[in-house]
Amino acid sequence: MSARRDSPPGHPEIVRVVAPNPGPMTLEGTNSYVVGADPAYVIDPGPADPAHVEALRRVAEERGGLAGILLTHSHADHAAAVPLLGPPVLDPGPLQVVPTPGHAGDHVCFVTGRVCFTGDLILGEGSSFVPPDGGSLSAYLDSLRRVAALDLELLCPGHGPSVTDPRGKIEEYLEHRLERERKLVAALERGERSRARLLDAAWDDVPPQMRAAAAAVMQAHLEKLESEGRLPSGLRE
Repeated sequence: MSARRDSPPGHPEIVRVVAPNPGPMTLEGTNSYVVGADPAYVIDPGPADPAHVEALRRVAEERGGLAGILLTHSHADHAAAVPLLGPPVLDPGPLQVVPTPGHAGDHVCFVTGRVCFTGDLILGEGSSFVPPDGGSLSAYLDSLRRVAALDLELLCPGHGPSVTDPRGKIEEYLEHRLERERKLVAALERGERSRARLLDAAWDDVPPQMRAAAAAVMQAHLEKLESEGRLPSGLRE
């Protein structure tokens, strides 16, 4: 089966190749991007799947060769293919690097013109996973605001479809996190100290198969509240 490849509307200089690793966290699969020409850059080559890597190599060859590989972050679903395709480069060429910790401590976004490649900072659908060890939830919120301050017309996410309303999507992401925090704080103010019941209160819409991931995200929220002096004592399992 041939790899799925397409370009965002109005941006033929960008080719998205979707990796065959669908799942609850990766949506339809990891998006790898071939950007520019003569030669081209690959952003996030994805999992170590030989067929996917060969598809990226073909697209790069069609565009005058491979200038180098850029990584938004080091998680395996974005970076494991690097040894199969070639070493990552330190020089991002024509792309601007924007530090965006939160989903991962080493996370960055890449900007060219008014297009931002957002990795897992912002997804095309749903919300991003923000673990306790990703550089902190506060850092994640700051990263969203940093990208919101840019003059953008298109977001190319690490998973899911492209986003043609960057400002609206980022506002949605910020409000989503703050609404979770409001629910969590309200439960704490009611005197709830059980982590399980706090999760039920603030992540009441999460399906059972995502509960473990939601618990990790809640821990990031709790750490944020603690750093701000807003976390009561006495939490228990």
